[in-house]
Amino acid sequence: MTENTPPPPPDSNAHSCCGGGHSNAPGTRPATSAKGAKYTCPMHPEIVEDEPGDCPKCGMALEASGIPAASTSTVYTCPMHPEIEEDTPGDCPKCGMPLEPKTITAGPDAHAEEEVRDLSRRFWIGLALTVPVFLIAMGKMFPSFGIPSWTRWIELVLTTPVVFWTGGLFFRKGWKSIQNRHLNMFTLIMIGVGAAYLYSLVAVLFPGIIPESFRTHGDSSTGEVALYFEAAAVITVLVLLGQLLEARARGRTGEAIQSLLGLAANEAHRLVDGVEEDVPIDRIQPGDLLRVKPGEKVPLDGVITDGKSHIDESMITGEPVPVERSSGDEVIGATVNQTGAFTMRAEKVGSETLLSQIVHMVAEAQRSRAPIQKLADTVAGYFVPAVLLIALLTFVIWAVWGPAPAMAYAIVNAVAVLIIACPCALGLATPMSIMVGVGRAAQAGILIKDAEALERLEKVSVLITDKTGTLTAGQPKVTSIVTAGGISEEDLLSTAATLETHSEHPLARAIVRESKSRNLTLAETKDFQSHTGGGVSGDIDGKSIEIGKPAYIESKGITLPDTLRTQGESLQAEARTVIWIARAGEVIGLLAVSDPIKESTPAAVKSLHARGIRLIMATGDNEATAEAVGKELAIDEVHAGLSPEDKIALVKRLRAEGHVVAMAGDGINDAPALAEADVGIAMGTGTDVAIESASVTLVKGDLNGIANAITVGEKVMRNIRQNLFFAFGYNTIGVPIAAGILFPFFGLLLSPMIAGAAMSFSSVSVIANSLRLRRLSL
Repeated sequence: MTENTPPPPPDSNAHSCCGGGHSNAPGTRPATSAKGAKYTCPMHPEIVEDEPGDCPKCGMALEASGIPAASTSTVYTCPMHPEIEEDTPGDCPKCGMPLEPKTITAGPDAHAEEEVRDLSRRFWIGLALTVPVFLIAMGKMFPSFGIPSWTRWIELVLTTPVVFWTGGLFFRKGWKSIQNRHLNMFTLIMIGVGAAYLYSLVAVLFPGIIPESFRTHGDSSTGEVALYFEAAAVITVLVLLGQLLEARARGRTGEAIQSLLGLAANEAHRLVDGVEEDVPIDRIQPGDLLRVKPGEKVPLDGVITDGKSHIDESMITGEPVPVERSSGDEVIGATVNQTGAFTMRAEKVGSETLLSQIVHMVAEAQRSRAPIQKLADTVAGYFVPAVLLIALLTFVIWAVWGPAPAMAYAIVNAVAVLIIACPCALGLATPMSIMVGVGRAAQAGILIKDAEALERLEKVSVLITDKTGTLTAGQPKVTSIVTAGGISEEDLLSTAATLETHSEHPLARAIVRESKSRNLTLAETKDFQSHTGGGVSGDIDGKSIEIGKPAYIESKGITLPDTLRTQGESLQAEARTVIWIARAGEVIGLLAVSDPIKESTPAAVKSLHARGIRLIMATGDNEATAEAVGKELAIDEVHAGLSPEDKIALVKRLRAEGHVVAMAGDGINDAPALAEADVGIAMGTGTDVAIESASVTLVKGDLNGIANAITVGEKVMRNIRQNLFFAFGYNTIGVPIAAGILFPFFGLLLSPMIAGAAMSFSSVSVIANSLRLRRLSL
């Protein structure tokens, strides 16, 4: 497989965190061609493979990502290089990491478990063989122990399987990195361990050809040649231990998605001609009637047709209090029915359910790249070649100016440089934090579309929010009905509800609910049209109907009666929204709708103000109602009566002033402004258009969720900076020390074995720090 993009420059994002080279490595292909489960690398999400394996760029094990597709084939990808996609398990051709399934399924990942078992088996056998080698080497440092010279043959026999079986995967990945021209961590390990072993092998088999400068004392015939079998064996075992710990830690980064997948019901009670039958969830079709009993999970997304109950939706919305649901209300699959029993009609199945969409969105976000990662990518593009050059310079300097035996010092220090350098710590710094942070946010009902949104969330200085459904409960009620022309309240309400049945706006739903509570009969609507930011229109019984704001009604050439206008203004002063209704060119009355402020809103406003965020209410509602709500909540600015174009203009003006703008909304009229803002935040209770336009979706749309989303952005970015600081600091300090920079001043040198231990635990430390985000309090 080949990647369809040209080779990037060294500072391109296509570069591995573990090395430079071209991006058109084997195993890459357009993500759109992926079918079924895929495996990807957490450091290089462009690597996508069809089976588990190692990332060809960095050598990390690939991880499962995404949601089940229609095809049963599995696609594997690299967590660090998502453009890599393979049909079978293997290693990433760029970084050498094991590829992972791109599709995450419920239950344990068999390939990941096998990887851990294999690494564990290799580690323990390698450790058992290494301990004697290490003890023999340490004994030679003390002449009084009298370690005989023939023990070097024992070292050779025991070290060989450690290097070539226990650590064989390092050589395989290292050689593949050279073939693919993507030098990475395994390139350095292969050269370092290989040099130590090869030199020691020659010293045992052909000691006479070793120059005097390599010998610890004496002349070329009697001087002892230093061996480094223990360095090769110990480094191999320590690096393998690091890989084992890393594999186990990476397995925990996907726990958030696994927990979401585990919420899904496995079976449903389907009603066929009144007869109940238990069927697997994947056999349910839209329109099927399902019975849900107390204590059971709601099997799929749908609508209650009979009965009522309280449902625990906390696993989806993060709201701990069960909500009441009755006939006509929508229910979400995977939520838990509490006390009552009800019958529901399945509306969405398979990948269309909210749970599947959440899993898909989270998986996509976890594989996305944050802009801050460009720094690590740029450094990584030059990292491995630079380390190889430093190791070469180290060897030359010690060979020329080092103390006797100069060549022995040169080999040891050059190997230490190769071993201690850890490009994977750089590459893992960003994707690990994003993977864990996005998963934790999803558990709280916050869906992040991509990593870039996380970075922008941290910098938000202005939040523009709609009123209805965000600041208020979004469950408005009709509180006043004022008629004109001698028509009845029932006639006015029925006319309005007939037309508003086709609208998605919360105020429209309030009118429809009121008509249902009065058992009114609704007529048929023809030629329904929604005039964004104005109102709705249509024909009922051959008469044109216009419903909306006063300006919209007047734009149709309809005059507003002065008496009704006065009454409308009075109702607006009481923080009520007034909706005007005209029929056949004449106003027939108005409806006043009130929407109470959410209980969580005041505390959320205080929290956002404490962060220094400026709050602006931008609503299409009338000014009197908006000002009343704004004053009660201490909103910094209130803009009322806005059209979608006005909201876009407001966003553009604030951005031009240098503000980082977040826009929250839930309606079709909010979608353009959501797309224009630096961060668009859609309420999950809103329309699909708004959610598609936003970079953050709140399953339970309220201001408190926005505050939590900003918290996630802040904490994830802080975690990324901690990881990058550690990774840069580790390599900046470790490589010079390994080269021997402290020797002239303190006589200190870094053993290659200690270098191997440090390198192994550097990546593990980055992952462990990222895993702290799982405990993020929201």
